[in-house]
Amino acid sequence: MTSHSNTQPSPLLETFERFFRIKSAADVEGTMGFFSSGLVTYTDATLGWGLDGFEALRGLFAQYMPTWPSTARSYQTGVLAGESSALVRMVDTPELFGGELRILGAVDFVEGQIVRWVDYWDSFFFDTAAYESMRTPEESFPRDLKESRVPSQAAPELVEVATAVQRGFAAADAAGVAALLHPDVLFEDMALRAQLVGRAEATRYLERVLAGAPYGAGSRLRHVVGGASGGGFEWTAADGLVGITALELDGAGLVTRLTSVYDSRQLAAERRAALVMAAGS
Repeated sequence: MTSHSNTQPSPLLETFERFFRIKSAADVEGTMGFFSSGLVTYTDATLGWGLDGFEALRGLFAQYMPTWPSTARSYQTGVLAGESSALVRMVDTPELFGGELRILGAVDFVEGQIVRWVDYWDSFFFDTAAYESMRTPEESFPRDLKESRVPSQAAPELVEVATAVQRGFAAADAAGVAALLHPDVLFEDMALRAQLVGRAEATRYLERVLAGAPYGAGSRLRHVVGGASGGGFEWTAADGLVGITALELDGAGLVTRLTSVYDSRQLAAERRAALVMAAGS
């Protein structure tokens, strides 16, 4: 399985290659070797699994890994990394948790070990019974993703662009966002299975959706991860839904690829349908 990573040198690229190889081998202790004993959180933001601390995460892996068949795989499809944080594009095959998960993860390291990891994915096509059985009840659903305890370690160049993009999203300023995009940008909404190619098409799409998209009007920035050539920013929608947007940058700092994901199952049916329709307009 191929991994497409940024060309900026980072010690984290090889770290992730080893991590996913060992995780796919269902090696509990080997996997835990990548995490700091002072782990702040490993959170699945879609299911509301807030595993705060090293032993809580070890308990989860010890519960699930022995049940994984030899065909199970967790693998990266891309890493946008800086020196101490990264945006990871990853896939968990159905054997792991009952359905294929295509995930964008925000990961922070301290002294070479993971201190914070938050996964974001869309559950719209995930088995409903499995989703309902695994999702944390609403009254206990974690809202604190612990970003206040792990300061952003992203490259300044990325932070500047991410902040500007998110500011444009929050203000529903399609023209402002467009000024940050490469003419041949690939704009993706993983939750809607939508892709727009080119700045002109992406701008028209943003004009249609920013008033209602979760990452749009009223959203706020939470945390940034990654390096000078790309990474991602976590955000909270005006209604409290959380998500992440991955950014890839060219040498001039323009966005060449922008990918957002959030749990669209949490949107009202009419709202989701309107956003899907807008992508095809």
